[in-house]
Amino acid sequence: MYLHLGQNTVVNMKDIVGVFEMDNSTVSKHTRNYLTRAQKEHRVVNVSMELPKSFIVCREGGREIVYLSQISTATLLRRASLQNM
Repeated sequence: MYLHLGQNTVVNMKDIVGVFEMDNSTVSKHTRNYLTRAQKEHRVVNVSMELPKSFIVCREGGREIVYLSQISTATLLRRASLQNM
């Protein structure tokens, strides 16, 4: 099963480590440091030109990739649960 993250980006649901809300998660210094480090290591993929509402951490080929999406966590989780029916 695949999850559509926005624009033309889909990921295999088996690769998803976590789905996080941008506003709540970035309050933590640790999360901000993680995202900054991922950006410096070129592991961040922005799938929208809009302000991101969520970020999705995936493990693809032994490497962590962080996707920034304009789609809310609630919508992403609803899409994921609909595919599991």
